[in-house]
Amino acid sequence: MPIVKGLREQLRSQPGWTRALPFLLFLGLTFCQTAPGEWTRFSVYAGKTVFGAWAIWLVRPLLPELRWAFSWEAVLVGVGVFLIWVGLEPWYPKLQELGVAWNPFEADGMPAFAAWSFVIVRLAGSTLVVPALEEVFYRSFLYRWIVRPDFESVPPDLFAWKPFLATSIVFGLGHREWLAGVICGMAYQWLVIRKGRLGDAMLAHALTNLALGLWVAVRGEWVFWS
Repeated sequence: MPIVKGLREQLRSQPGWTRALPFLLFLGLTFCQTAPGEWTRFSVYAGKTVFGAWAIWLVRPLLPELRWAFSWEAVLVGVGVFLIWVGLEPWYPKLQELGVAWNPFEADGMPAFAAWSFVIVRLAGSTLVVPALEEVFYRSFLYRWIVRPDFESVPPDLFAWKPFLATSIVFGLGHREWLAGVICGMAYQWLVIRKGRLGDAMLAHALTNLALGLWVAVRGEWVFWS
């Protein structure tokens, strides 16, 4: 399609924006979920998930690192981060202003099929879309850009304390569970450094989000989706 081809050509000469813009637009849509109306969370999340999937499809030919990879380290990190996320919940103050717990099954005017649709869409988005967008932004772009602005010249397996801490802290502060988020960011960055590729961190991130989503759906602890 001419429009897609034109967008890709423009992004090809802007490697930083290619990695940052999809995530930033996705993040901007997230803030719209707080608008009034019980259906807002559902419709906005569904819309931003579709947008995120489209954005990944758009930039994937331009980003050689955007490839899923399997390793047992990724599996262990993904499951381990989930256990830390849930286990730490009672033990430290949260960033409550980032959101409040919302139970779609108790929302006024939302039938059960719509509530389950929200759960399914959120599981799909947090497992398949969010990991790719966030890992490309934080681990492929931001970490390497802090090392030096010519970030494409920075190998993915390079370790440096400043970007390691800075990126993990920024990642953590983007979550209500900020402490678990910082640990999470460190674990995913460690995977990238250890394996020299982004795909393992994407898989670990996906496993963490899938396990957390199933935990929410089964146990009804909607605070983790606030």
